[in-house]
Amino acid sequence: MAHGHKSNEKVVYVGDSRVKKGSGAAIPPDYTAFPGKSEAFIPNFLLKEWMVGCVVLVGFLVWTIAEPAPLGYPADPTNTSFIPMPDWYFLFLYQFLKYPYVSQDYILLGTIGIPAIMFGALMLAPFLDTGKERRFYRRPIASSLMGLSLVACIYLTAISWEHYQEQLEINGIVPEHHERADRAREAAEAGKERPNYTKPAETIKIVAPTDPAMDLAKQAQCLGCHAADMKGQGTTPALLGIGDRLSKEELVEVITNGRNNGAMPSFGDKLSEAEIDQLATWLAKQKKAE
Repeated sequence: MAHGHKSNEKVVYVGDSRVKKGSGAAIPPDYTAFPGKSEAFIPNFLLKEWMVGCVVLVGFLVWTIAEPAPLGYPADPTNTSFIPMPDWYFLFLYQFLKYPYVSQDYILLGTIGIPAIMFGALMLAPFLDTGKERRFYRRPIASSLMGLSLVACIYLTAISWEHYQEQLEINGIVPEHHERADRAREAAEAGKERPNYTKPAETIKIVAPTDPAMDLAKQAQCLGCHAADMKGQGTTPALLGIGDRLSKEELVEVITNGRNNGAMPSFGDKLSEAEIDQLATWLAKQKKAE
């Protein structure tokens, strides 16, 4: 060892053989190495949660862009066959509101109360759950509530979609965006211009409005579904121009036996063969003016 300030003195360094020389970079221990201590909520924990939330939000936005909400026809309050359906990410809440204890007299509880409790619990979770443990299996209450919420959302979404498909099949309804896609595909295959729904609809006049078959259509309640002006309503097709789509023989078949699993009822037991023939003949004349 050196004594004094003379530069020519020998310097001897004293070490401890019990301390092993490290072989790599020193890695600081994590918070679990300090019992009773935890990560600082602000800014460490909060910053990490924000980053995870941003990643989830971006993924959610990409998903909604990849599966956009279908554009349907204009709302028609007279269309009783229309089945309302929200976007897929609200299906769980849509199904939840069908239950009696959160609807009717309790509608405010279902639309405002329950969602406020759920989102409020998420915001207050860091302040309510102040335990030091971060492993999910050591936090049974918080983990159980989160798991129950996820299972409920998935279950309600699946039930809502299944019920919607069942109602479409029972009522013989084809969703509007499917109809538009089918018409666009048929036009492309036929080499025609794709239908443009932003243009005003072509005006078609009723052919032979004084024909006795017109009164027969009113008596049979045909115009109750297809509208008094025969332009149709909602998913019920128009009778104007039907002669361009169906022949007289096809019209006789539809009137007699119905169509689309009862969406178009059968009149074989309500009208005579002569009346059906008279009605089909008149409908076959309903064509666009050349």
